[in-house]
Amino acid sequence: MDQHRRIKAALSALAIAAGLTLLAGLGTLARADLAACDALYQRPSATDGKIVIIGIDQKALAAYGPYQEWCREGIARTLDILNADPDSRPAVIGIDVLFSGETDPQTDRSLAGSAARGGNVVTACAAAFDSGFVETDGDFVRDDLLLTAFEEPFPALKAASAQGHINAMLDRDGILRHHLLSLDLPGGERIPSLALVLAQRCQEDLVLPPVDPHGFWYLPYSQMPGGFETRSIVDVLEGGDPAGYFKDKIVLIGPSAAGLQDSYFTAIDHARQMYGVEHQANAIQALLDGDHKREAGDGVQLAVLFLLLLAAFGAFWRRRVGPSTALWLALCGGWVLLCRGMYAAGWILHVLWVPTGITLLYAGCLAANYIQAALERQQVTVAFQRYVAPEIVSELMGAGPAALELGGKKCDIAVLFVDIRGFTSMSEHLEPEEVVALLNEYLTLTTRCIMDFHGTLDKFVGDCTMAFWNAPLPQEDHIMLACRAAMAMAEGAKPLAQRLAQEYGRTVSFGIGVHAGPAVVGNIGAPMRMDYTAIGDTVNTAARLEANAPAGTIYISRAVADALAGRIAATPLEDPPQLKGKTAGFEILTLDAVLPEGEDIS
Repeated sequence: MDQHRRIKAALSALAIAAGLTLLAGLGTLARADLAACDALYQRPSATDGKIVIIGIDQKALAAYGPYQEWCREGIARTLDILNADPDSRPAVIGIDVLFSGETDPQTDRSLAGSAARGGNVVTACAAAFDSGFVETDGDFVRDDLLLTAFEEPFPALKAASAQGHINAMLDRDGILRHHLLSLDLPGGERIPSLALVLAQRCQEDLVLPPVDPHGFWYLPYSQMPGGFETRSIVDVLEGGDPAGYFKDKIVLIGPSAAGLQDSYFTAIDHARQMYGVEHQANAIQALLDGDHKREAGDGVQLAVLFLLLLAAFGAFWRRRVGPSTALWLALCGGWVLLCRGMYAAGWILHVLWVPTGITLLYAGCLAANYIQAALERQQVTVAFQRYVAPEIVSELMGAGPAALELGGKKCDIAVLFVDIRGFTSMSEHLEPEEVVALLNEYLTLTTRCIMDFHGTLDKFVGDCTMAFWNAPLPQEDHIMLACRAAMAMAEGAKPLAQRLAQEYGRTVSFGIGVHAGPAVVGNIGAPMRMDYTAIGDTVNTAARLEANAPAGTIYISRAVADALAGRIAATPLEDPPQLKGKTAGFEILTLDAVLPEGEDIS
C-alpha cells in the first residue's frame, strides 16, 4: 500500500509539475512576467553627464511655429553653433530626425554643408517592417520582421554624415525594452543603430552586447523619462548656453514635444512615455558602460522550473500549513533575490515563472491536504463510530490516518463477552423474521450498555457480543466501567425476558464474562479489510468466563475482583470450572452488585 501511494504521489508530482511548466512555456504568464521583470530589473542609476539632449520641444514650437517649416534650417544653425569653436565642440552629434526627402534646395544645402563642416554628425535612417512569407531553401517560412522599405537621408546629407537607424521596436505588450542594434538590408549591407554609431565614435574598442537572432538587445535603462540633461533648441539658437558647455559631449538632437508623436512607454516606466531621443540616450549610456544583459534561454528556465516544482511538491505534500508556508515564502523570495543577483551578473531570468508555479502548487497542495485530512477524519469517524461512543470518536480525530494503519500496541484492558442463553432453542420455534428481530433487540441492548459506559464495541459473533475498555484511548477506572456495563446488561435483559415469556412462553437471558489484563489492541487484518480488535490471553480468558457463566450470571476473574476490591460485591465459586488453557485453581467469582459511588464494603 505504501509503495502504491508513493508511486501515485510521484506520478501526480510529475503531472502537476509538467502542467505548470507547460503553462509557463505557452506564454500564459507572458505579460505579467514582463511587467514583473521591468519592476525588478529596471532601476535608474547615476550617469557621467556626458550625454546632452537638445530637444525640439514645446518651447521651440511656440517660438518658431510648425516643426516642418523650420526644422532643417534650425538644425543646420544648431550644428554651426555647436561646432563653431574647434576647442569646445561636441565629441559627436546625433540627429534623431529623419530627413529622407529633398525640400528647399538652399535649406538642404545649408543642412548638408553644416554637417560636412562639422565632420562629427550622425544622421538618421529608418526601415519599415511587416509580417510575411519568405522563401528559404525552397520552403516558405513566416517572417514577422520582413523589411519592406528603407529610408535614408537625402543624398547630399548622406554624403556629409554617418548614418544610423532610429527604429524603435515595441515588445508584444506595447513596451519598449529592446534595442535593435543593427538591421540587414536585402543587399547584405548592415545598418547599425544611431546609438551604436555614436557610442563607437566615442569609444573605438567598444564591446558589442549579445543580441538575439533578429539583432535585438535587452536595454538596461539608466534614466527615467526626463532624466538626461536636456536643453531646448531655442536656448542653443539664441545663445543661452555658456561657452564650452557641449565640449566633448555626446549631443543628441531630436523631438521632445508630445505633439511630434515620437514617444513610447518603456521598461523603466510604464506610466510616463519616453521620447525616442531619450531612448537613444539610454542605449548609448548602456553601450559605453558595457552594461550588457543576456536573456537566459527559455528551455533552460523551463527545465529549472520543472525540477523546482517537483522538489516543492515533495515538500508541500502532506505537510503542515506552518512549515509549508515558510517554505513557500522562502522559495518565492529566494527566487526573486536570485533573479536580482543574476541580473547584476548580466543574466535575465523570468521573475514570475517560479513564484507563480510554486504559489499555485502551494495553494493546490494546501487544498489537497485539507481535503485529504477531511476525508481521513471521515474515514476514522466511519471506522470507529461503529465501535465506540461519539466522545471517543471525537478524541480519535486528533490521531488522523495513523488510527487506520495496520498494527497494534500492548496495553491493559478490561474485556467483556456476553452471550444470549437459550436463544438457539427459542429460534427453532420462531419465524426467521422473528428470530432476526429478537436478536437485533438483544444486540441493541448490549450495544447501548457498552456505549453508555464508554466501551469499544469489538464485534458480534452470532448472538455473542465482545467489547473492551481502555483502548483506543486510556480511560480512568476502565475495569469498573466494564463491570457497570455488565450489570446494566443483566438488568436490561430482565424486562425483555418477561415480555418473551408472555409472548412465546419461553425466555432467554445473558451469560457474561469480564476479565482484565494485558492484550494487543489495534487494526488487524489486511489493508483492504481490517478490524479494530484485541487479541491475547486476556481476551481468551474473558471469552471462556462467559462460555461457562450460567444464564443471568456474570463471571469475573480474581484480577477484576482485586482491582475493584471494596467497590463491588462478588462471591467466589466453591467449585469453579476448569477454563481451557488455565491451570487448576484459577479463581472465578460471580459479580453480584456494583456499589454506588462513595460506598465501600471492605
